[in-house]
Amino acid sequence: MKIRRALAKDLATIVRLTEAAYAPYTALFGAPPIPVTEDYAPRIGRGEVWLLESSGEPAGLIVLERHPDHTMIFSVAVGPAFQGKGFGIALLKWADEQTRLWHLPEVRLYTNAKMERNIALYKAYGFRETGRRPNPYRPGWMVVDMAKAVETIAIA
Repeated sequence: MKIRRALAKDLATIVRLTEAAYAPYTALFGAPPIPVTEDYAPRIGRGEVWLLESSGEPAGLIVLERHPDHTMIFSVAVGPAFQGKGFGIALLKWADEQTRLWHLPEVRLYTNAKMERNIALYKAYGFRETGRRPNPYRPGWMVVDMAKAVETIAIA
């Protein structure tokens, strides 16, 4: 398993992986979740998208936004053929590590309230729910905000 920064040439792979990973939720919601409709080209250009490869094959991705006081996970997506193999947890651990390297104290994310399996996974990994709010872009959808503290690396 290898995690690397996505390049412009990876755009089609990122779109394909995201659509496949979120397909069950697209069916459940009757519309695609926001990560499916995202334009990833600017995010790739800003260095926010990271690909997880398994045996040279793209298996998943994570999108991280660096903020002054936290890291925000915009999306975690694991391809259907790779789900249930620990790749989602590997990506979350990688987000923790990146957060430590950036000397930030917390990782945050938000997800749809109907994504109960994901919420349970995030809680099991150490995230706590910090609130719920209406989705400002999708009327009728509810967002669950979550956060997890990480120990920062001391600067010698």
